[in-house]
Amino acid sequence: MPHLDDLARLWPAAGVSVCSGDLELRWIDDELLVALAELAGAGIHDPGAMPFEHPWSRGAPDDVARSVLTYQWNARGHVESGAFALELGVLHRGVPVGIQGLDAPEWGVLRSIRTGSWLGRAHQGHGIGTRMRMLALNLAFDGLGAEEALSGAFADNAASNAVSRAVGYDDDGAFRHPRDGVAVEHRRYRMSRERWKQLRPTHADRLGAPVILRGVEQFRAQVTP
Repeated sequence: MPHLDDLARLWPAAGVSVCSGDLELRWIDDELLVALAELAGAGIHDPGAMPFEHPWSRGAPDDVARSVLTYQWNARGHVESGAFALELGVLHRGVPVGIQGLDAPEWGVLRSIRTGSWLGRAHQGHGIGTRMRMLALNLAFDGLGAEEALSGAFADNAASNAVSRAVGYDDDGAFRHPRDGVAVEHRRYRMSRERWKQLRPTHADRLGAPVILRGVEQFRAQVTP
């Protein structure tokens, strides 16, 4: 059977990981993907809420799990010179707890990355969301050389908005976005490279363990024009 090192040689995204202490973000192979799909199927949010722009997390457990499978299988191929989508599984003490995505459709021109994520309900409220965002920013700025990182959330998604503010993003305005047939306020956040440099020491103290990047140089070479 092919070894992961062989896959990473041909497809560098497969070798990407970033970790600090007991938290790791890494490329999602099929074994990890099944675990994450079942985790999503067990619930991400209250049934009456919808934190996402597209309601993929609503439905029967197997339907939600299949949505995760199809989305992740499709996202794997969105890596090329000048643009990429990098989806990473989040593991806390070796247990799959969620997904952290980094999307850069105009990477070759803007060096701008947008983050998006989710956590299984059982793993929410323990500070993991803040730490995984910090690791994503380490990867974006120190690993890939981003000039800015963007994020956003509906105004009623208190947890996501709280993470962006806790990590130190600047408010970047708001706009109205349709959700379930209703216009809802969606807030935007921006982290510049200069802001990241200011906050890096504070983030290091809060993480409490060195940040280790693996496989990033090869991936950066793949997506840099």
